[in-house]
Amino acid sequence: MSFDPKSPVTHRSVLTVAVPIMLSNVSEPMIGVVNTAVIGQLPDPYYIGAIAVGALIFSFIFWGFGFLRMSTGGLSAQATGAGDTPELVAVLIRSLMIGGIAGVSLILLSPFIREAAFDMIGGSRDIRAHGETYFNLRIWAAPAALANYCVMGWFIGQSKAKLAFMVQLFLNVTNMALSAFFVLELGMTSDGVGLAALIAEWSAVTLALVLALGMLRNMGAHISWPRILDRQRLWKTLAMNGDVMIRTLCLVFAFSWFTSRGARAGDVVVAANAVLMNFFEVAAYLIDGFAYASEALVGQSVGARNRQRFRAAIWLTSIWAMVVGVICSLIIWFMGGALVDLMTVSPEVRETARAYLPWVAISPVLGVICFQFDGIFTGAMATKDMRNMMIVSLGIFMLAWWLLEPRFGNHGLWAALNIFFVARCITFATRMPGLERRAFA
Repeated sequence: MSFDPKSPVTHRSVLTVAVPIMLSNVSEPMIGVVNTAVIGQLPDPYYIGAIAVGALIFSFIFWGFGFLRMSTGGLSAQATGAGDTPELVAVLIRSLMIGGIAGVSLILLSPFIREAAFDMIGGSRDIRAHGETYFNLRIWAAPAALANYCVMGWFIGQSKAKLAFMVQLFLNVTNMALSAFFVLELGMTSDGVGLAALIAEWSAVTLALVLALGMLRNMGAHISWPRILDRQRLWKTLAMNGDVMIRTLCLVFAFSWFTSRGARAGDVVVAANAVLMNFFEVAAYLIDGFAYASEALVGQSVGARNRQRFRAAIWLTSIWAMVVGVICSLIIWFMGGALVDLMTVSPEVRETARAYLPWVAISPVLGVICFQFDGIFTGAMATKDMRNMMIVSLGIFMLAWWLLEPRFGNHGLWAALNIFFVARCITFATRMPGLERRAFA
């Protein structure tokens, strides 16, 4: 490893990590944009709703295992900062073991997951039928998707953002291209979108593992099973993963509840919310590039025991994140209507989406700080704080929904989502002093 623990954090070092991640991240929600635009060329709005609900279920499933990327990234960053190459290798192998077991388990449990998920979300008969078709194909990508999380976190923790960018871009471009081909050229519907995701995930994880093996050879590293299976280290990894998993499930539940409530308001509302949520996701993934940068730089600083570097990493990544958040909000505010028209040909969906556009426009600015806290706490591996503060924030979100949606309908639902972002900012901020004390005790 070439990491220098005394190297300062500069604007250039932040952008070196953040920009490739931003570029790869923004292609992730572009899958949803392209899939919505492709399926939106079909005349019936339930096709958009089916893909939105099906994709939501996989967001819940895969984001629920997002702890694999986050914990692997934090542990990889700290091993890099400490100059511990054997542990860096062990971090990757442990994560792949956990991800492989989890992926196979998801396939075995898929009939139960499918029925429970669609029963919970609701929606019309047409939405459910096409959504289940999408689900039945994409679930076979679960082991590949979770393994890819592990390798991506491992790359990012070492500030190898260009490798992560290469894999993610390959995954997303392949997915989008196949989706367009299967639907527009072959006349498929939700089955084409699901098949595209399946092929893309397995192709991408193959590329990621080849790149990771090349890095291991360059390090001259070897696999030490006694170290990988060391009871104390393995238990620490599992405990951290458990904390981050609970945190992530809370986050995904909030977005799942949002989509579920919209689905109960009718096909037009759920389709309009799906279109608008794509705008938010593009902005969130752009901003999240700096959260990834803070995760890597903060984790390396903690591993190197460098408090000054730790503070500089937080400050510089947060400045850049806020700049990007403001730009995203302005673009959505002034260009959102035109973007809605590109996403769907349905007059009803266009009109409904415009009514709720201001809520989406303010969400990137409100979300900047809580996204940054995710990166900071992950890099420092303050997983108990992440878990506890997210549980509190979810409770605030549900209270806001309970008070606002019955009176204001879908406007109240969007307001509750933005309150959720603010709650995350405030609750995580209260834990920052303690985080720094523990990291450098």
